[in-house]
Amino acid sequence: RALPNRKQTLKMDSFSVKEMSCPICCEIFRAPVLLSCSHSFCKECLQQFCRTKYTKECPVCRRRSSKDDPPCNLVLKNLLHHEKLNLFCLEEKQPVCLMCRDSQKHLNHTFRPISEVVSAHTVGQMELKSLQEKLKHREKIKEECVKISQHIQVRIPIKSQIHIYTQL
Repeated sequence: RALPNRKQTLKMDSFSVKEMSCPICCEIFRAPVLLSCSHSFCKECLQQFCRTKYTKECPVCRRRSSKDDPPCNLVLKNLLHHEKLNLFCLEEKQPVCLMCRDSQKHLNHTFRPISEVVSAHTVGQMELKSLQEKLKHREKIKEECVKISQHIQVRIPIKSQIHIYTQL
């Protein structure tokens, strides 16, 4: 059974798929950015367009963009992700929604339920804390050993001198 692509899984009655698609790649926006002319693009698509064309102009209206790093289009980003982030992509190391799971970006990736990853992370954090405490304890012991060693090194010449004087 073929997995549906992002366009098939987009469920927004008030917006068409075209309005939610990047004019460069014609896919549903991924990390949408906003130019000063108000056109939006996938961040990656815009960067590649600018590298290829050696220009910082809008691919739609050709207006020069004043910004090297255009801001994220938060409104568009939030519209695209009304779904809960129920899964965790192990390759990208980030939470994803069902729509993103079925996208080209995550093709052939491995996913785990977010709850499973959170509980594993919590256990890992507890183990890490325990190891950090043990390391701190060992560092204190090491410091004490260094102090004792320095003290012994100071005492050895004194004892040998005392021994020499007592033999005289």
